[in-house]
Amino acid sequence: MDRTPPPLIAIAILLAALAGFVDAIAFTSLGGFFASFMSGNSTRLGVGLGGGGMYEASMALALIMSFVCGVMLAAVVSRAYAANAREATMVVVTLLLTVAAVLATLHPGPLVLVFLAMAMGCENGVFNRDGAPAFGVTYLSGTLVRVGQKAANALMGDKDRWGWVPYLTLWLGFVAGVVMGAASQFRWSWNALWAAPVAAAVLTYALRRVRAG
Repeated sequence: MDRTPPPLIAIAILLAALAGFVDAIAFTSLGGFFASFMSGNSTRLGVGLGGGGMYEASMALALIMSFVCGVMLAAVVSRAYAANAREATMVVVTLLLTVAAVLATLHPGPLVLVFLAMAMGCENGVFNRDGAPAFGVTYLSGTLVRVGQKAANALMGDKDRWGWVPYLTLWLGFVAGVVMGAASQFRWSWNALWAAPVAAAVLTYALRRVRAG
């Protein structure tokens, strides 16, 4: 995030909030699986394999594979539409979230999570740099590591005294999205998921405006 302009940092925080929102709905709706947190799903995979829970293991593996496919899809789209890669990637994210919302309305179940995980994998490609994500917007362990590193550097007298703030706000954005997602799911169940593609479409437009400006 050190080389990211402030308008894009703001959009990144909102994308993290979107990821938190989706993750909360996935987690609370279908037995504690994640749409964006693949470390958690990897733990579920290992526990399922070690404890004989084949459904848990297969579900976790399906979500991990779907997430990776989303990352690959973002890479393909970014290369094919290099001039406006961010907006093109967000269009795909919006479409995947729309499919998930339609499925949640018509036939809620594990397949919804597969499309949510793919959308979240794809979302991580919005801020690609040199063919790889510059920073994650759906997984925050690395972000918290950067908060700690930047804060320690500031305490040791580095000139960049506030470099930890963007990373902290990214984490706070994700947590805020989780709170909103959990509250919405408990109130509206799967219908709350429709807010995700709407938010993604708005953020797609915002990215286009930032590039045009």
